[in-house]
Amino acid sequence: MFTGQCLCGDITFEYDGPLGPISLCHCKQCRRAHGSAFSASSPVRKVHFQYLTGEERVTEFESRPGKYRAFCNRCGSHLYSRLDAIPGILRLRIGVINEPLEKGPSRHIYVGSKSDWFDITDDLPQFEKTERTNDPH
Repeated sequence: MFTGQCLCGDITFEYDGPLGPISLCHCKQCRRAHGSAFSASSPVRKVHFQYLTGEERVTEFESRPGKYRAFCNRCGSHLYSRLDAIPGILRLRIGVINEPLEKGPSRHIYVGSKSDWFDITDDLPQFEKTERTNDPH
C-alpha cells in the first residue's frame, strides 16, 4: 500500500497495487509541465487508486488530444497523466508518494528530445521515444 499527497496536502490518496517500471521522461511536454529536466512516473492500475481527501481539487488538462495531466488546482502539484487510448492506467508521478519505494528508475524515455543542459550519466537503458508504442507516458 502506498499513500501520497499534493504539496499543500489538500489531495491525499492511497494506491493498493504494484508500481510498474519507473520511467524518467525527457519529452518537451513533461519538461515544461514539471519545470525540470525530466519527470518520474510509474504506470498504475486505476482500479487500485482512490482519493482519501480533496478529489474535488483535482483538475485535468488535456495536453494533447486524448492525453490528460492531473494536478491540484490549489498548489499545482502534478499527480498523474492518463490516455483515453489506455483506459484503466494512470502514470502516477513518483514524487507525490509518501513511502520509500525500494526501487529506482528503470529507463530514460524520449531522450531524443531531452534538454541540452542535462547530461544523463547513469547506465539505465535510453530510448529515443519509448520502448513500447502503447506506453501511457
